[in-house]
Amino acid sequence: MRRAFINCILILLFLLPEIPCFSGQTSFTQEDRERLVRLEATLKVFMEQVDKRFIELREDMNKRFEQVDKRFEQVDKRFEEMREDMNKRFEQVDKRFEEMMTFLWMLVGIFTTLTAVVIGFAYWDRRTIIRKARDEAIETIEREGRLKEFIKALRAYASEDEKFATVLRSFGLL
Repeated sequence: MRRAFINCILILLFLLPEIPCFSGQTSFTQEDRERLVRLEATLKVFMEQVDKRFIELREDMNKRFEQVDKRFEQVDKRFEEMREDMNKRFEQVDKRFEEMMTFLWMLVGIFTTLTAVVIGFAYWDRRTIIRKARDEAIETIEREGRLKEFIKALRAYASEDEKFATVLRSFGLL
């Protein structure tokens, strides 16, 4: 475009001295008129060619812009597909993470239940064993020891002494 404009200016500069009004001549001859007609025809052809060239350039530019637009649309489609794939992958990772968390909560629940059951069993076992051991110790002491005979002696004495019988009754020994 710039080159065409410069060419046009150069043609005009070379032809200006040939035009009589610029060269100092006041009258036109037939030859001048023919030259002017040729110049006008040449300029007309040149301008048509320039216009044609500009139209072709514009059409080429429009085609290129359309191609670029198509490429951008293709790139947009690719990015959209990639975005959808990424979203699917994130959803899969989220599902896996949720499954793992659910599994971990199940493990925590099982571990807590087992711990509570073991502690409850240990408490029940200790209480039962201690009660049995105490009962057995009392029975052994009463059976083998002199305590039974001592209690029998105290009961016999309580049958004679009323005050002493009241004391033994208060302790549940009579």
